[in-house]
Amino acid sequence: MTETRRLAERVIRLEAAAILGLIDKLDERLERAVALLHGCAGRVIVTGMGKSGIIGRKIAATLASTGTPAYFLHPAEGVHGDLGMVARGDVVLALSNSGETDEVLAIVPPLKRLGVPIVLMTGSPQSTLARQCEVVLDASVAEEACPMNLAPTSSTAAALALGDALAMVLLERRGLKPEDFAAVHPRGRLGWRALFRVADLMHTGEAVPTVVEDVRMKDVIVEMTRKRLGMTTVVDAAGRLVGVITDGDLRRLHLGGQPILEFVAGQVATRGAKLIGAEEFAAKALEVMETFAITSLVIVDRDQRPIGVIHLHDILRAKIDV
Repeated sequence: MTETRRLAERVIRLEAAAILGLIDKLDERLERAVALLHGCAGRVIVTGMGKSGIIGRKIAATLASTGTPAYFLHPAEGVHGDLGMVARGDVVLALSNSGETDEVLAIVPPLKRLGVPIVLMTGSPQSTLARQCEVVLDASVAEEACPMNLAPTSSTAAALALGDALAMVLLERRGLKPEDFAAVHPRGRLGWRALFRVADLMHTGEAVPTVVEDVRMKDVIVEMTRKRLGMTTVVDAAGRLVGVITDGDLRRLHLGGQPILEFVAGQVATRGAKLIGAEEFAAKALEVMETFAITSLVIVDRDQRPIGVIHLHDILRAKIDV
């Protein structure tokens, strides 16, 4: 192993160990922190200086995008007027590895006067800042990944993981649904994936290509051509799905050397067609199509009668990918 790879591996192992080391520190203080953040009537204000502040910005963004209204307050700007953004009913989530950060300590008295509770994430649970906070979460690490044990590395990785843990616990507690997530990600990839269901994109009614199983192949080709989905459903006399016929089936039949027009639909149909529910997400439909290398899925009702077809192009037009 080269020296470069050895050093890189050391960093990753130390940071991974720092994150895993948090597990044994998850105690009743985490429960109290979650209760405070979940019960917040206002917003969660995340604050921190330096590298802790950078991690804090990411935590605030994650909270806000997963159902917990939050924003980042720079503590140095806070003592120069930005504390005016804090109101009664808010909760502060502060990050300070040392627990002695002057700028964060400076905003504590005004927050106390407002009656705003403070949850502290720190590597020093006995610090000056820790003694003034309602809940202290221990995010201490044995060693920074920096070769000099100086640059915040393991400690910031641990703080980020603990912040994500808080956000995900709150997400679950709030019962956030994919459509709620999509509402705050309306134009991103995540939003598109969570916004559209199969029912929103599928062809229904007369647009669904359908033939009865005893229909001659000439009429099958006419139906497939008219509906322009590259396939047709094949049903029995009661309207229940028997199978599907695709353009590929027609090509394979032709290459087999037998006259296509001599067959009926039921003889050519592929049985066991891939189905999907109308309420499934379109991203799931795309995943199924890619897994089985097919271009369409059939939607049936409780009696196994086709009620819709969703085609690969319908999903791609909606800008959904996996």
